Amino acid sequence: MKKLNISGAGIGLRRGLVSPFQSHGDLNPVQFMEVAPENWMTVGGKSHHDFMAFAERYPMILHGLSLSIGGPDDLNVAFVKALKKFKASINSPIYSEHLSYCTDGGQLYDLMPIPFTEEAADYVADRVLQVQDILGERMALENVSYYLRQPNSELSEIEFINHVLNKADCYLHLDVNNIHVNSVNHHYNPYEFLDQLPTERIAYIHIAGHYNEAEDLIVDTHGAAVIEPVWRILEHTYQHHGVYPTLLERDFNYPPVAELLAEVSRIDALQQQYRDSHEQQAII
Repeated sequence: MKKLNISGAGIGLRRGLVSPFQSHGDLNPVQFMEVAPENWMTVGGKSHHDFMAFAERYPMILHGLSLSIGGPDDLNVAFVKALKKFKASINSPIYSEHLSYCTDGGQLYDLMPIPFTEEAADYVADRVLQVQDILGERMALENVSYYLRQPNSELSEIEFINHVLNKADCYLHLDVNNIHVNSVNHHYNPYEFLDQLPTERIAYIHIAGHYNEAEDLIVDTHGAAVIEPVWRILEHTYQHHGVYPTLLERDFNYPPVAELLAEVSRIDALQQQYRDSHEQQAII
């Protein structure tokens, strides 16, 4: 599968970060950004002008919130068609969504876990294929955090993800923080899990912070700095799978921009380190 026409380290463009980013000026080493299309597709006026100013400077990945790819409701075809136009208007390199669902006769305002069954995996894959047929290209699915394993599961989490990816022939949007969160909440080895994911399907990577609710319960919040165990999982990803575009997620509780850029710089430094390592291995 071909790689995306983006590289390096990126950061999410959230409404609350637009003004701080504008005031800060140079966002080096940011090389791409990510937005939730639902938040920007229909805005006008100053918000549209501000967004387009960033979209002209940085490639913009579209990371959806509302498609509900695993949900029981009919697929929102009108949304996908509107998304396709928006994506083309800013020349976005890829659209990704969460491997979860968020509707059931109405918006649930949360990302719900899909039962780990072959039937559910086939259902999701068929819907992904429908989306890809409309878009005319592959989309990516993000491995998500979840807090309650659905009853009557037949597959492990890794088996479920790989089944969907293979049947849908789509990309993987790899979230290393979610692997850490799930490894603690559901008691598995994050490195063994990571090694079983298909390298050839990785499109890009998320890294983020979270909240420790208890010793054995982590909540994925994107509202704190990245912790060392998650940085180590990212390093292992680069070692095992290679270096892929990697984006820092921060959705609220924003620190000064300089602190966010320090985390982006750490991504950039790790990418350079492991990119050089892989090149040296290839030469040898």
